[in-house]
Amino acid sequence: QPDDRGLIGDVPVLRVTRRGTEAVHFVPAALEPGAEVLLSLDWERRFDHMQQHSGQHLISAVAEQMFGFKTTSWELGRQRSVIELDTPLVTAEQVEALERSVNEKIRDRVPVIVRELAADDPEVETVRSRGLPDDHAGPVRVVDIKGIDSNLCCGTHVSNLSDLQVIKLLGMEKGKKNKTNLVFLVGNRVLKSIEQSHSTEKALTSLLKNGPGEHVEAVKRLQSSVKLLQKNNLNLLRDIAVLIARDFKSKPAPKPLFVLHRKEGDSEFMNIIANEIGTEETLLFLTVGDEKEAGLFLLAGPVEAVENLGPRVAELLGGKGAGKRGRFQGKAAKMSRRGEVQALLQEFISHQNPGA
Repeated sequence: QPDDRGLIGDVPVLRVTRRGTEAVHFVPAALEPGAEVLLSLDWERRFDHMQQHSGQHLISAVAEQMFGFKTTSWELGRQRSVIELDTPLVTAEQVEALERSVNEKIRDRVPVIVRELAADDPEVETVRSRGLPDDHAGPVRVVDIKGIDSNLCCGTHVSNLSDLQVIKLLGMEKGKKNKTNLVFLVGNRVLKSIEQSHSTEKALTSLLKNGPGEHVEAVKRLQSSVKLLQKNNLNLLRDIAVLIARDFKSKPAPKPLFVLHRKEGDSEFMNIIANEIGTEETLLFLTVGDEKEAGLFLLAGPVEAVENLGPRVAELLGGKGAGKRGRFQGKAAKMSRRGEVQALLQEFISHQNPGA
């Protein structure tokens, strides 16, 4: 169970841990020895932990009684909690029956009693436990859910199962080898989950323009539409890439440097252009993405030129890339520096071909 939080006077407690028999409090500022202070507990956090922990005891006990599923460990999470059950399979019907049974016991207002026993008391051996810490000293605490469970535990608990309000089992997840994880919420966490789900439902109702019962089908239709649009967009980009390349090649005297930027596009778009133009004689610098943000680039052309210029182009664009056989491509973080790259390439061509 997570530790408590609160204030010592006006100094917040950041963490509490145990060292032997002492509780050690971590605070951000020194406290005056001997000073009288008011201790304030973060009750919302404490009560949440009480609900989840007592709920875990109840679920574990009833799961073992009904189906023989022993609890091997559990985790009290920030948003949801998990019980690890020593079984490879729990059916949906068993989950439903377990949830129904634990909530019946909550409605029955079963008392929860905390007792202390001497560590050598014979009764300790009859209580459910995973063993005591090696540095344990003093009495041991036993948490009894009357007529349901008796368990060694040092955590904080409610005094009556009615304080749990309700338990919701969210389902099963595959655990470690031959184990199954049971995910659950107790009390106020159930209410918060319902509130969050309702807010999401209202937002979807507004966006999708239909009722909650039709949300799933509406989203499926949208997904299908998006897939079709993406397919059509890809085909159009391919056609545009081919037309751009053919237009360049149709000119009577194609220039030795071809530069193109397009906001919409991807690596395939750039490679189609490079394939169509051919890079034996022409140096191509192609980019796609937002002009002022990040994007993709492709440098293609004679092998020696690309090997020489590729890393320098990537450096100017604040990106990384790799290449082989006359192509160097990668990601660019500074697309706004495309003009500097173009100047670099033009200078390179001028030195290679003084008349160009």
